[in-house]
Amino acid sequence: MPESPCGPDCLPPRDPGTEVGRLRLAMRIGITVGLLLIGSAMVLALPSQLRQRAVPKWFRMLLRALGIRLEVDGTLSPGGGLIVCNHVSWLDVVALQVLTPMKMLAKVEVRSWPVLGSLAGRVGTVYIDRDRLSALPGAVATIADELRAGSVIGTFPEGTTWCGNASGPFRPAVFQAALDAGARMQPVAVRFRDGRGRLTTGAAFLGDASLADSVLSVARMRGLVVEVVVLPELTGTDRKALAREAQAAITGATGAHLGHGEPAEAIAA
Repeated sequence: MPESPCGPDCLPPRDPGTEVGRLRLAMRIGITVGLLLIGSAMVLALPSQLRQRAVPKWFRMLLRALGIRLEVDGTLSPGGGLIVCNHVSWLDVVALQVLTPMKMLAKVEVRSWPVLGSLAGRVGTVYIDRDRLSALPGAVATIADELRAGSVIGTFPEGTTWCGNASGPFRPAVFQAALDAGARMQPVAVRFRDGRGRLTTGAAFLGDASLADSVLSVARMRGLVVEVVVLPELTGTDRKALAREAQAAITGATGAHLGHGEPAEAIAA
């Protein structure tokens, strides 16, 4: 199963000089909670077409509520396809959804996340059980069916979060799903900068941290920037070669070094 050696030691030490005050923090958390409630009502009440147009705007508002600036370099190709991205934080999902509404592959544990789990299910999240390799062929077939139907599928081939300074091996199974469906494949790199413009691991969601702890940590940060780099589409017919090509393109954009471990025949979640 995908494992990451990244943990609390990868995070920068807390520095009061880089954090917002208590009042600003309380405002950010309050607005974020309000937006989550609005989002829950939105996915329940809005027709599908209106929801598709509203989702990117809602996720952009969520970033602003947390004091995060989004910078995007490049544009996604139109139409359905597989979007592959490095995985650092739950903020990766937020940033990708600002680019275009997409169905995300996620571990089954996401279903139990308060509010966000319900939202994820309503917008069409495809859940993968990472602990059952016997479920792999069915998962690949499900993803391929979604791609054939014209869906945009977002996935993190590392299968788990890394700190951003290091990156895990990309699993090839999702690339096989795209090949089976004849779908385009486009890598996207996500990286984070602090208020001083330096690359930071401060937004990483690692180890045993709870979602609430991670949200609070992110909300404290002053001047956090999430940068999204849209990279050229992949070409090829071999899933393992495609996984290596995607990883090389993304680590080239983020500057991350490859962590330990060899790719395994496991589905990305």
